[in-house]
This record gives sequence, structure tokens and C-alpha cells, in this order.
Amino acid sequence: MNELLLTDVKSYKADDSFIGKFQNLISDTVIPYQYKVLCDEVEGATESHVIKNFEDATRVLHGKEPVEGFRGMVFQDSDAAKWLEAAAYSLTVRPDKELQEKADKLISLIASSQDTDGYLNTYYTIKDKDKRWTNLLEGHELYCSGHMIEAGCAYFEATGNKNLLQVCEKNAEHIYDEFITNKRKGYPGHPEIELALLRLYEITGKEKYLTLAKHFIDVRGVDSDFYIKEVKSRSWSVWGGDGRNKHYQQSYLPVREQKDAVGHSVRAVYLYTAMAHLASEQKDTELFKACKTLWKSITEKRMYLTGAIGSTCHGEAFTEDYDLPSDTAYAETCASIGLMFFAARMLQNEIKGEYADIMEKAFYNTVLAGMESDGKRFFYVNPLEVIPGITQKAVTHHHVLTQRPGWYTCACCPPNVARLVTSIGKYSFGEKGDTAFCHLYSGGKVSFRNGMKLTVKTEYPYDFSVKFSIEGKGNFAVRVPSWSEKTAFIFNGSYASPEIKDGYAYFTIENEAEIVLNLDSSAKIIYPSDKIPTLSGMGAVMRGPLVYCAEGKDNSDNVLSLYLQEDSAFTAEKSDLSGGSVILSAEGERRKASDGLYSSSKPVFEKEKITLIPYYLWGNRGETQMRVWLPVK
Repeated sequence: MNELLLTDVKSYKADDSFIGKFQNLISDTVIPYQYKVLCDEVEGATESHVIKNFEDATRVLHGKEPVEGFRGMVFQDSDAAKWLEAAAYSLTVRPDKELQEKADKLISLIASSQDTDGYLNTYYTIKDKDKRWTNLLEGHELYCSGHMIEAGCAYFEATGNKNLLQVCEKNAEHIYDEFITNKRKGYPGHPEIELALLRLYEITGKEKYLTLAKHFIDVRGVDSDFYIKEVKSRSWSVWGGDGRNKHYQQSYLPVREQKDAVGHSVRAVYLYTAMAHLASEQKDTELFKACKTLWKSITEKRMYLTGAIGSTCHGEAFTEDYDLPSDTAYAETCASIGLMFFAARMLQNEIKGEYADIMEKAFYNTVLAGMESDGKRFFYVNPLEVIPGITQKAVTHHHVLTQRPGWYTCACCPPNVARLVTSIGKYSFGEKGDTAFCHLYSGGKVSFRNGMKLTVKTEYPYDFSVKFSIEGKGNFAVRVPSWSEKTAFIFNGSYASPEIKDGYAYFTIENEAEIVLNLDSSAKIIYPSDKIPTLSGMGAVMRGPLVYCAEGKDNSDNVLSLYLQEDSAFTAEKSDLSGGSVILSAEGERRKASDGLYSSSKPVFEKEKITLIPYYLWGNRGETQMRVWLPVK
């Protein structure tokens, strides 16, 4: 049994504050929009073909010719799985008969596309049945199964309906037979099945799913040449991968010996999430030690201020320590979501505020930036600097967009955001024995398994007072964020000095209590390490968990000549940007334009007010310059 339990997905009900508004946006707009995309019903959006693939796979299994044949990426099935997971969580936010009918219909279609032996994957069912399990490097069969298992677990948790869970168990049994009973060699090219099997074990209690997850984790990197051998053993490929980049696929060493976060950033954090979960399940101190080493590698040397990870478009990957360029950052939305997963599982091993601090940073900045305010457009890449005319045009910046598209050929990020936002209660709260924990300040009501009940009232992240009304006997622990330099507590009407341990303040509750947490509301300039080569002399602005940025829309269409001042005093004011956000302004300077490409003339500066908006809201008002890091005088 895990020491710290994640809150049951149905136990949190958001109110109409910040989190509730985002959940309503997901339920009202994002999920219906994404379903139409899966059905190829959105004009102008990149064709998905997801539903048609399942229909064609069903035809093949019934001895009929597919109508159109497989189309899309080899992992296209995962879009349906993540949509179903988001739909499941949305049904816990509020009942929706029409949504549940659509989900049930899709589940029936998926079940009809499953082979009699439990195999489930439309790409291979339609296109290459004889090639099953022969391309673990690129084939994404285990990746797709993992996402479907997560959806099956979520749908059962949310509705009690076992139909998809039974499909997933049948698929997991097939995978168990293939890799354990029949001893097929290898491990997933894209980790995901590992964390999904651990969730399936949590739901069903069946040991073989734990055994299979542990197998995939333990075998990874033991034969670091496995993918090279696999490539030589077959005459076909999906993308022409040769298997030689062992760091890209996190297979350069057994996982317990890995020291640096390397390779494809999403694959890395999905793997690390499973490792941390397994470590907590089995009290595996050696595995957890490896997790802590990898955590530090990310958060101390390879993470952006926004909680984004993955510095380069080449392999969507980590690079080297302190290589964190702003304008060519990859910073995939999915990677920050995966980082949140990793943080949540690290909390299960040890209750330390640093893990929730990173969850918060990733969520309020990169994850939310991945979606337009209208819920219909999405970023895959999340840079910290955008300059139209260079961005998307220069070959070095071609992956960076100035505006969010409606969909992608590789559409992993949009449904990932939807499932994360609708399940945020799992990451906001937890419990251990008679202690209830608040990791993230999400307004609403929570019912814990231990009988305690909690009501959270706050306008966070724009207001910094959080009121907790608690019912029940036990203990209550709330995170004190590391960014808050001035923090005060009021316990039942009187100022209090609770015990603070590892970033959490602990209170004893006899029957009921009211606690008010007042956090530091000041805006601050954050200075980067001098080891980050592209940020010498720069600073960024944060207020609470929010990173702020300058957009050309507010700053005379030119952010490149703006300078912060070390003693800048910031003014916070409510804005009509995205329904009541808070913008910042500060007296700074602008460098006057000089003649020529280079000049020996001393720069001339003039005073100018700089306007800053929350980073997650950038790109909502049309194409413009954007910058997080500004030079500081």
C-alpha cells in the first residue's frame, strides 16, 4: 500500500473559482470539440481519422475489407484513449448523459476492434497483422495499450462501468502472455504501459499487472543493444529509426543506474513516473534513489522557469545541463504534464513540498499555456521567446509557432491537457492515515477516505489568501510554497505558528476548524543561474506561481528593447484578459533604436512602463512578439 494516497477522482468538486472555470471550459468546449475532431467533423482542423480507424479495424476482424485503410500516426489510437479518459473525469465534474452516451458508443466500437486473443491496435490490425510485436522501438503498441488502460481505469473509477476496463484487462493478459509467459524479449520504445499497468494493479489488485510493469522497468537498458538487434532482425520500419541512440530512448543503462534525465522528454518522465510508483508500491529504496537522482537532474539543471522540459526539437529531448534556450525551446505540453505525474508519484514516496512546488509551476505555466482561452486551439511547443519573422521561418525555429493551431497530425497534447485539468483533484489533495494533505490550492470541496471533509475558498493564483474549512477529527497539512517569503496562518481566528516540516504546515483538528493561509503576493524579479549561457544579464518576473511575459501588444510592438530595473516596483491590476486575470506593470526602460546593424555609439535609454501578462495567456490576441526573460539594468 502506498504511504500517501492520491485523492479519489470523484472526491473533489471544484467551485466556480479559477480551477472550476477551467474544468467547465474543458467539459463545455474542449471535450465536445475534440470528439468532433476524432470524427473528422471540424472544418479546417487536421484530419484525425481516429474513429474511422477503429471502424475499419472492426471490419477487418469480421472478414471485410476496410473502407479507407489505416490513416494517421502509428499511435493514433492513443488520441481516442486520452479523450475517453478526459471524458471520464469530466463526468465526475458533472453528469452529462450525452457525453456518457458518446463515450459508451466509442467504448463499444473499441471493443469490437479487439482481436480474439486480446490484441488491440488498429494500425497493425488493419495494416500489418504479421508484424505485431516486431518493432518495439517505433511501433507504439505498448504505448497505445498503456493509454487505453489508463482510460479504462478512469472510466471505471468515474462511472462504475467495467466495459472498457474488461477490454483493457484482456489486452493486458495478452501482453503478459507475450512478454512473461512466452518470454518475448524487449521493452517499450515509448514508456507508458508501465505507469498504466501500475494503475491497473491499483484498480484490480491483480498481481500479474504489477509483475508485468516491474518486468518492463527492470529489463530496460539491461541489454542496451536490444533495439539495434531488433532493427537488424526485421526488414521494415516506421520512421527509419536505427536504435543506436540509447540516450534518446532511455536504454543506455538499467534504470537504477541512470543519473541524468536524457532523451525524449515525454518518454523520460513517463518512465520516471512508473519508476517512482513502483518504488512506493514495493518500498524499493534503490529504485527511489534513482528517481531522486533523475528528479534533481531535471529540476536543478534541465528545467525551464515555466516548468517546461525538453530543450531541443531534435528528438523532442533533453540536451545538456543548463542548455535552456528561450527561443528554440521545445518544451512540449505533454512533457510538463508528465513532469506533474512524476512529481505526484514522488510525493507518494516522501512528502516534501518541493514536488508539489514543481507540479504547481508546470501546471500554471506550461500546461495551461498549451491551450487557447477558447479551448479550441493548442500549443505543442511552448517557447519562452517568440519573434515573428524569425519564429517558424528560420530553419532553427521552424518548430516554434506564433499561434496555436486547431489540431495536429501528432495530437498527443490537446487531449492530455483535457484529462489533466479534469482530474486536477488527484494532484491537489492526498491523505495518509488520519492526515489530509493539500498540495495545490484548488477551490472546492474534498471528501477524504479517512472521513475528513475540506472546503477550500480562494481566488488563487491571482489572490493569495486561501481559506480551509475542515470537518472531522485528524490532522491537516498544507503546503507552504518555497516562493512565498512571507507566509501567515490564522487558525480559528487567531494567528498561529504551526509545525512546518519539509514544506508542509501541520495542524491538529479536534472536530472542525477554519484555517486561513496568507501567502506572499509580491511580484519579484527572478534571476537565472550564471551557468545558463543564453540568459546572462536577464531577469524574469513571477508573482506567486505565475511566470509573466511581455507581449508586443502591450509594449509598442517591440519587446526586444525593453529593460527591467533591479529596483522595479510592480503594480498589479485586474484585466479583462481572459476573464479577470491580473496583469503587472513596472517602470522600466527602453533602448532607443540605433542606426545600422552594429554601432560604436553608446546606447540611449528612456523611461517606459513595461506591461506584463501571465505567460499561460500569451498568444491569445493575435501574432505578436513575446518574451519571458528581459535584460535587467
